[in-house]
Amino acid sequence: MVSVKLHSGQTFSAEPGVSLLDSAKAAGITLEYSCRTGRCGVCKTTVLSGDTEALKGEASLTAEEMAAGMILTCCRRAITDVEIDAEDIGALGDIEVKTLPCRIDTITHLADNVVEVILRVPPASKLHYLPGQYLDVIGAGGLRRSYSIANAQRTDGKLELQIRQVEHGSMSRYWFGDAKPNDLLRLEGPLGTFCLRDKSASTLIFLATGTGIAPVKAMLEQLQANPELAAGKKIFIYWGGRSLTDIYWAPHLEGLNAVFIPVLSRPDAQWQGRTGYVQTALLDDGIELDHAVVYACGSESMIHSAREALNSAGLPVKHFYSDAFVSSN
Repeated sequence: MVSVKLHSGQTFSAEPGVSLLDSAKAAGITLEYSCRTGRCGVCKTTVLSGDTEALKGEASLTAEEMAAGMILTCCRRAITDVEIDAEDIGALGDIEVKTLPCRIDTITHLADNVVEVILRVPPASKLHYLPGQYLDVIGAGGLRRSYSIANAQRTDGKLELQIRQVEHGSMSRYWFGDAKPNDLLRLEGPLGTFCLRDKSASTLIFLATGTGIAPVKAMLEQLQANPELAAGKKIFIYWGGRSLTDIYWAPHLEGLNAVFIPVLSRPDAQWQGRTGYVQTALLDDGIELDHAVVYACGSESMIHSAREALNSAGLPVKHFYSDAFVSSN
């Protein structure tokens, strides 16, 4: 067994053939992660010393990043003692991942291709999570799909999901065809490390595309419920869609020093608002990025493009947090 050392000096033992991410988890340490497949890039880190070996393809790494010693902890195992530029996320250490039965409470169409599904769990089995995290819904035959939780913790324990229709998607056929209130499903969660961080930044920036607005909605509710988290901070919310029908939700920003900026990439002639891509709109606004923290959720392409562009424009590398939606049928 070999040892893995983190940026903070913490160490844990790595099991042979087990990823760094899973070895850390077994030791009670939570490293950044989301998709666990190598596609989202959230668990990206740099090896400072020692040797690792790939267990599976690291699809989200560029050749330049690999040459610079970057790896994905969900895809790599340690083959010698190693040191990596990663940190334990203490806020997530006490979060318990559970598998629970749940029933559909309501299904509401938010747009032609988006439904809001509210799930209820047994009263004695509430799911405790941090706003921004996601869960897996497990349907018939073990079919499993991941969805961000779209609300902060509710007193009734109900969980809101915003689900976009995927063409030829197996789970979409259920949500947009057969699903009905009181259907019995299972869920596993909470999952992921996308959540508000204790940073001293004066500016909070949220970037979302499509249903990536769901965890942003949850985090905004958290900020409203805990005014001390938002005190003295300016908040910008950029939400991108193709057409106006993609902007199916309007935030309630009472108590927050916040601005909501919808951005359309394929607007009709009547649209008078912002156009293009959310990360470009942010850069065009000239917001000071050296004292900002960015939370981005949506398509893989937006996440990768935004991270590169914003870091180049002055955003500290460790002030960009993301959850990329990895498509599946």
